[in-house]
Amino acid sequence: MKITLLTGRTFDLQQAVGSDVKIVTSPRAKRLTLRIDAGSRLAVLTLPPRCSRQTALDFVERHRVWIDSNLRNLPESVTFRDGEIISILGREYQICHCPQNRSGTKLSENRLEVSGQKEFLHRRVKDFLKKLAAEQFRIRSQQKAALLGCKVNNVTIKDTKSRWGSCSTRSNINYNWRVILAPEVVIDYLISHEVAHLKHPDHSRNFWNCVRSLCPDCAQGRLWLRRHGKELFKYL
Repeated sequence: MKITLLTGRTFDLQQAVGSDVKIVTSPRAKRLTLRIDAGSRLAVLTLPPRCSRQTALDFVERHRVWIDSNLRNLPESVTFRDGEIISILGREYQICHCPQNRSGTKLSENRLEVSGQKEFLHRRVKDFLKKLAAEQFRIRSQQKAALLGCKVNNVTIKDTKSRWGSCSTRSNINYNWRVILAPEVVIDYLISHEVAHLKHPDHSRNFWNCVRSLCPDCAQGRLWLRRHGKELFKYL
């Protein structure tokens, strides 16, 4: 990534920091920050305006042990498999390949039955989860928004690599499809979090009070995400 210094000189910082660190710039950033993007399996370095090359390199070097440790501890990427037990909206189901079925993919008691050829099982499960998430998260978002006297314009399910959700100034909410695999308290927290942004487009005290009013157990959901959220990104 080319970065322009105040002198007008350019340099290739991306090459200098290595292939395991992705460089992004942000005019709103006030300091250098590092985070792990479990989806791309990269560390992401965010640069504030007018950050020098040496300052960025020194920052990465000071955190190199942290970067290497966190990337090494990321779960291996996997696909959905026949016989696997997964959580869907807080309830456990076993994935069962049923080639004789002619109804696509469906929930049946404690089973997620998947028809068709086995090599397409992962895609069929993922498509089913995305569709179910779109339906359920839209209903739940609308219900919580009504409690605040707000309205959700649209709910979209996305395959983002690092974010769980977002809420735009046009009252559109996006959710990562993998959220549907989390425990119920986590799902409730995430939906409450994004809906609260309809009323408070920040992370102020009023915002967090609003989240707690929608989800009394939000602290539990937030803690689970911090400790286990990256495990959900193992699914491609």
